Amino acid sequence: MKRNSFVATISVAVLATFSVGFVNVTPKVIYGDDNRVDVYEVTRSDIRDIADSTVALIPSRDVVNKNNGYFEILTEKYGTQMNLCADEPYYHQPVAANCSGSLVGEDLIATAGHCISASDCINNSYSFVFGFKMTDAKTGPQMISTDDVFTCKEIVAREYTGSQDYALVRLDRAVRGHRVLKLQQTPAQPGDQIYVVGHPAGLPTKVADGAEVRAQNGNYFSSNLDTYGGNSGSAVFNAATNEVVGILVRGAQDFAYDRANKCTRSNVCTNDSCRGEDVTNISYIVQALNQ
Repeated sequence: MKRNSFVATISVAVLATFSVGFVNVTPKVIYGDDNRVDVYEVTRSDIRDIADSTVALIPSRDVVNKNNGYFEILTEKYGTQMNLCADEPYYHQPVAANCSGSLVGEDLIATAGHCISASDCINNSYSFVFGFKMTDAKTGPQMISTDDVFTCKEIVAREYTGSQDYALVRLDRAVRGHRVLKLQQTPAQPGDQIYVVGHPAGLPTKVADGAEVRAQNGNYFSSNLDTYGGNSGSAVFNAATNEVVGILVRGAQDFAYDRANKCTRSNVCTNDSCRGEDVTNISYIVQALNQ
């Protein structure tokens, strides 16, 4: 994959596998160069604004109301949690998110169907947290304003089958201070340049570009996006228009065990190898919004 055009420099791969909700989510993988970058590294203001409309789905038990206008996010160190080799990027960053989502209406979040169920909504299993991002190389997102923490009011639409995987979630109140994303009205086509914004492996928000649509099958398309377990539910964007074209849902195996060093290393594929990352077409969310 080409180098990330949103920043001057990039890092090398890390990935993770998560058990999210009631299913084991197929992990994702790195293709070519690792194009992930933190939001603070992004030079384009339009992409930073888009990243600001991303939510982290964090187990509510790890989102603690301090009753002072802030929630504390309970995190773990990525490298320790995943037994990563010490030279893996983002080793020292915090992890908390199980999935990702994006703002598609004033109180509506699009995510993957496997990320949340009706019972999760009823039981308030997950909090929807805006602003779970690094503010610089050393400062992680531990305290989040109460204005940026939401719960699920209802599942507006959801499907989780072998061919379709999406959910439209209504939050407990309208979102303020974050833009509603634009959705592409036509299917993505092979060769379209795309990028993804979300929470790979549960990490703070990452942007990864330099990818393209490999093939379109009608329900979903395949790609060579650099994505991971926690990216499930991430919005995938048309790089030319910044419109959402799909929802990241599954991909190739991400980790390989380094027996010599007794630690985990990233699985890296060439741009045109491995199974590819699958993205549910955004048309299902468009249809749900229009019902």
